[in-house]
Amino acid sequence: MVPASGQSDAAPGPGAGPGPRAVRAVEAAASESGVASTLQVLRRLDTGPRGLTDDEAAVRLAQVGENTLPSRPNASWPWLVARGLRDPFTAVLLCLGLVSAAVFAWSTACVILALVVVSCVLRASGEYRADRSMAGLRTLVATTSTVLRRADDDAAPAAREIPVAELVPGDVIKLGAGDLVPADVRLLRASGLTVHEAVLTGESAPVAKDAAELSPRDGATLFEQPQLCFQGSSVVSGSATAVVVETGGRTRFAAAEGRTARQRQSSAFDRSVHGISWILIRFMLITPPLVLMADAALRDRGLETLPFAVAVAVGLTPEMLPVIVTTCLARGASLLARAHGVIVKRLPALHDLGAVDVLCLDKTRTLTQDRPVVEQGLDAGGRADPDVLRWAAVNAWWTLQLADLPEPDALDEAILDTADEDDLMAYDGVAAIPFDAVRRLSTAVVRTPGRLGTHTLVVKGAVEAVLDRCALDDDERAPLSELAARAAEDGLRVLAVATAERPARTRGYTPADERALAFRGLVTLHDALTPSAADALATLAERGVSVKILTGDHPGTAARACRDLGVPLGPDDVRTADRTDTLSDAELTDLARRTTVFARCTPEHKARITAALRAGGHTVGFLGDGVNDLPALRAADVGIAPRDAADVARESADVVLAAKDLTAVGHAITAGRRSGANIATYLRITLSSNVGNVIAMLAAGLLLPYLPMLPAQVLVQNLCFDTVQLAFAHERPHPSVLRRPIVLDPREVLRFITGFGVLNAIADLATFGVLALALHGLGAGDDEAVFHSGWFTENLLTQGLVMVLLRTGRRVAEDRGPGPVGWSAAALAVIGVVLPPSPLGSLLGLTALPLDYYVLLTAVLALYAAGLALARTRYERRLAHHGTRPCATHSAGHPQAGVPRGDHHRRADAVVRRGGSGPAEPGR
Repeated sequence: MVPASGQSDAAPGPGAGPGPRAVRAVEAAASESGVASTLQVLRRLDTGPRGLTDDEAAVRLAQVGENTLPSRPNASWPWLVARGLRDPFTAVLLCLGLVSAAVFAWSTACVILALVVVSCVLRASGEYRADRSMAGLRTLVATTSTVLRRADDDAAPAAREIPVAELVPGDVIKLGAGDLVPADVRLLRASGLTVHEAVLTGESAPVAKDAAELSPRDGATLFEQPQLCFQGSSVVSGSATAVVVETGGRTRFAAAEGRTARQRQSSAFDRSVHGISWILIRFMLITPPLVLMADAALRDRGLETLPFAVAVAVGLTPEMLPVIVTTCLARGASLLARAHGVIVKRLPALHDLGAVDVLCLDKTRTLTQDRPVVEQGLDAGGRADPDVLRWAAVNAWWTLQLADLPEPDALDEAILDTADEDDLMAYDGVAAIPFDAVRRLSTAVVRTPGRLGTHTLVVKGAVEAVLDRCALDDDERAPLSELAARAAEDGLRVLAVATAERPARTRGYTPADERALAFRGLVTLHDALTPSAADALATLAERGVSVKILTGDHPGTAARACRDLGVPLGPDDVRTADRTDTLSDAELTDLARRTTVFARCTPEHKARITAALRAGGHTVGFLGDGVNDLPALRAADVGIAPRDAADVARESADVVLAAKDLTAVGHAITAGRRSGANIATYLRITLSSNVGNVIAMLAAGLLLPYLPMLPAQVLVQNLCFDTVQLAFAHERPHPSVLRRPIVLDPREVLRFITGFGVLNAIADLATFGVLALALHGLGAGDDEAVFHSGWFTENLLTQGLVMVLLRTGRRVAEDRGPGPVGWSAAALAVIGVVLPPSPLGSLLGLTALPLDYYVLLTAVLALYAAGLALARTRYERRLAHHGTRPCATHSAGHPQAGVPRGDHHRRADAVVRRGGSGPAEPGR
């Protein structure tokens, strides 16, 4: 609350968004305004119903500042580009460029350094656009407002239009249909006021507001207090006079914007790439000194081996990693956009989609449509009664016609959809008393056919409000309340209908006439389900994705939608979000893992639950479309928004859907897994081959009187291998890959490349033996060139075998054709055989090989292929035995792997599987 002096200790500093203290101050001020009486609020703000004078407003404007969202200084382009160099992945590229320059591979160095520049520029441009996107919030705020101001204390107040930036706490403003609420306000007077707060709360239906001084019920949120309206919401119908209680950076709207300004946590892709990059950096730093020390100690060779040591370091690191990653992700994003209208704004988000194992979403417009549907009409005994629906439709029709409402609300529209127009026109409307937040009911007065001289009052509204006006004793009222309560607990919206006969009169009708009513029955409604939701949920379950529903709705309503979609819920699967307020982060992490539906969620609840799921080791996607979803969108690994979302939500999202449709999310996850599987396959194959080669080179350097391979030969071999692996960007992974999330786990990658790298090194050492037999002893002369050529050929052939045999989710017997990877492996093998005896080979110091070498090499390759197949089978069985989550280093979800999942994955399948033994009652 802003004191009379206009100063607020919670005001944000210059150029900064509101911090936690400011957010708490906003909530406290608004809460006090809702609890305090109108007179107390006016006294606290040192104002009155006549508004402020011009001088008072000018003083306050100087003290509290303009009513604008706080601005933040944006980082400059050079700073954003330079900051990109701190990224470990970019550091790997930079090291590669420097190493290539050190061995005079200028073309390679130029390409790699260009990639560094492109990477930094793309990263900087993304951050720059994100900073500018926050300006979209200002488009949601009104530009002018009607305010009551006085020239001096004695002058009469006059309504005038002023810029919203000039509003100050204590100003009295006018609101009408179509207006945007320009600040946080407390209502002084209101007539039929309904406000759309979806941009703040996600609630699709307009909310009735009233100036009556009602004590807020226990557990009510700020947005459920009818006396308060908030900046960013819009007036649907009615009019009001209100006093401004908070402006600028102290509004609830600014607090939501400020939470999104916090630096986003690293995503699953960022964490994975950072981990793998640091593994590569360590290997690069260790390898050259090892080579130099070993050669100096055992072969008395000094710095002349430096180019070879540097070449070994280059050979260890996959130069094509950024190209493969970018190509895989860009190709997947392009196909996704063309086929399904899904736009991936941040390429790494496509990989994160493939790793998602928990998807958080709201119920409205995702599982259910943005409209209710009539279930049935019930009489006092709970039996179906069409007359109840008829009377409800009469009320809805004539209230709409006689109260000059712009359009029926969603509930009335659903009721009218069930009505016969001829039945409605049989009644002649006389008068109407529209719905308001205090009475919580509406009344239509009609002439009933055949009842001359009589008017019929048809009353429809909240069950408690209608029952209180019926001529019933407590024994009659109790079973009706229980009937309505059971329907509400079952997730239905419930309206009560009553009528009364009155002698015809010309005098107008007032709420005082709503008494001594005859109870007619109840109308129950449920949310219309999205047609594609059930199938989409089933598909997500098959993909190993657990769905968490974070909604602001009543827990019974959310549970009903789940059951209607075939989602079985246990007694602990539905909880209200306020129960999480007293939990520690660790306790919330455990609760979030076990709970399917969180109801009555505020924006803070959504963000905290999302963060808790991430803290539990999950990769989390969040689907949202309002300003209230901004904190959760940024807390998730992947923020997803539909194209028609609030501008700022759409700009903050990583992925934009053509419509808010779970089917499109399923397509996006599938595309992410395809791209992730190809990246994972490239990493495991190239790194295991490179590690094997490095081990063999170190061993050969100790055994041979000369270098096992010349630096130029190492670089050419590495270039050939990396070039053909571009085929992985065009590979179509086996369908089994799509069944589980694809996660790049650096530790599992290290275990994989170590195990298969040692196997590759054994094949290389066996090749040394073959060369020894073929050459009848390693001596002088051409033996060195023959050794280099033989190992060069063997390396390319074994790398081709690895490409074919270690593809994710595939086995050779399952392939219907070579595919891009198969043809590329064949091309690599041809290069390995043809290059040494060619003129180009002689330039590299290679030579033709004896025929008996190829015979012996064939035997080595056959044994190596058998060893690879056996090692892969044992590896997959070990993963299945230990229940390891699918990752970059094994056949993700291969049918024979039989990877068991944790409790949360079993629950994910249960949550979205259709059918079963019938729904359980939701927890309360």
